[in-house]
Amino acid sequence: MAIETAFAFLDDLRHNNHTDWFRAEKKRYEEYKKEYLSLIESVLIPLQSFDETLLGLEPKNCTFRINRDIRFSKDKSPYKTNMGMWFTQNKQRKNSPGYYVHYDKEQCFLAGGIWCPEPADVTKIRREIAFFHDELEAITAAPEFKNTFVDFTREANLVLKKAPKGFEPDHPAIEWLKLKSFTVSMPWTVAQFTAPDAGQQIAEKLRIIKPLNDFLSRALDTEM
Repeated sequence: MAIETAFAFLDDLRHNNHTDWFRAEKKRYEEYKKEYLSLIESVLIPLQSFDETLLGLEPKNCTFRINRDIRFSKDKSPYKTNMGMWFTQNKQRKNSPGYYVHYDKEQCFLAGGIWCPEPADVTKIRREIAFFHDELEAITAAPEFKNTFVDFTREANLVLKKAPKGFEPDHPAIEWLKLKSFTVSMPWTVAQFTAPDAGQQIAEKLRIIKPLNDFLSRALDTEM
């Protein structure tokens, strides 16, 4: 089974998203899981070569369950039709900086940073930005970073309209201080996922995020 066949399974699941079909295709699902773990491993090994905080992670640590949490959703489809991979720097922390890979027929992307941290962690990150915004500027202004990820992702519901409490509106890093989530992302394609050296290519792009993840990790590890 090749990764293209694994993607075909997800595409078929998209059109047959119910328990009876899934149970009937159990053998295909088992093969899908093998390809899923194989793709993760092809990304994880080169990631570990430049980010020692990922040493000790195994492919099984970087997966997501295929079952959707439908308790509070209007969409009662029981299964996810995307493939996600999460490589975290500190798997002991509830929400830690890391690297994310996402396959979906409609949207593929690579990302990293920390998504929607707890309020106490947001405060720590903002404090780090406030005091060391020159370091963050150097990270995000580096040509390789700027040409690949541009800047932090700015979803409207995850950005404050005004300066957060305790920070001046004219602070030089105010646009970063308004963020409630600290992630960057770039588009990827299905064709890039199916390239022979896909894992290495993905890891090479994620490598660019490491200085940002290190900055965020330092913020979280600093006592208030």
